[in-house]
Amino acid sequence: MRTPSRVLAAAFCAAAALSALPAQARMESFPSSFRVERIKANDATLYVRVGGQGPAVVLLHGFGDTGDMWAPAARALYKNHTVIVPDLRGMGLSSQPKGGYDKKTQGQDIAKVMDALKVEKADLVTHDIGNMVGYALAAQYPQRITKWVIIDAPLPGIGPWDEILKSPLLWHFNFRGPDVDRLVKGRERIYLDRFYNELSANPKAIDEATRRHYARLYARPGNMHYAFEQFATFNTKDRADNVEFQKTKLPMPVLALGADHSFGDTQAVVMRDVATNVQGGIVKNSGHWIMEEQPKQTVDLIVKFLDGK
Repeated sequence: MRTPSRVLAAAFCAAAALSALPAQARMESFPSSFRVERIKANDATLYVRVGGQGPAVVLLHGFGDTGDMWAPAARALYKNHTVIVPDLRGMGLSSQPKGGYDKKTQGQDIAKVMDALKVEKADLVTHDIGNMVGYALAAQYPQRITKWVIIDAPLPGIGPWDEILKSPLLWHFNFRGPDVDRLVKGRERIYLDRFYNELSANPKAIDEATRRHYARLYARPGNMHYAFEQFATFNTKDRADNVEFQKTKLPMPVLALGADHSFGDTQAVVMRDVATNVQGGIVKNSGHWIMEEQPKQTVDLIVKFLDGK
């Protein structure tokens, strides 16, 4: 097994080598039948896209994206699933409470979304910080999550976390302090471009329309500040909560997907520390931004696992 720091570092080299390849994806929209609900969850109001019919599936985004990243997956799932796609608190078009950015609280946010929509149980698909919120959801409400696809990001305090933190590509995990908002204000596009370029196998797969879309959303007053708050709890409350959650392993089937130019097979290694039924998988020819770099491949893997095909 490659060490996590080497796996992540490979993304930088791959980006330079593959930068001349043509773009593979464009921003997609959700099916026209989808509706938006603003759902009260603890002290937040979450912006939630809902559509489709059948067994429910909840899709959670991470940093650098919003729930908009899941449009290709929603199009593949909505004919046979009720698809629920929130923006996490403080991100996208959700509200910006001053606190509650620990993942335990945000797991409770998602449970309240499910309550509001009268969804008792759901499959779960997560990426990046969405993985951390997803773990807190599944650990607190294991009877409510039927299957889980977790994609390309670690869990604070779990498995090789301390080794993962040594990667220089993860400097932003500790980018905090009194001046961070001022440093990034008006430069949101520059800040996000660094992650799209350095953590991708093919930077051109994150096309100009996608970059502009997310730069506009993260430039909304407060959004970047509260994105920083998501990271601020990693090594404090999230780590402590996860160590406690880990004492009881998750029972639901888990598909742990790592991108071959990013987290790789380490995703399954991490999940075997917290769950009893883990299947590993790889998104090929991709860096961290799986839905931008390899949307069809990623969606096919998700659908195959959720539908048992």
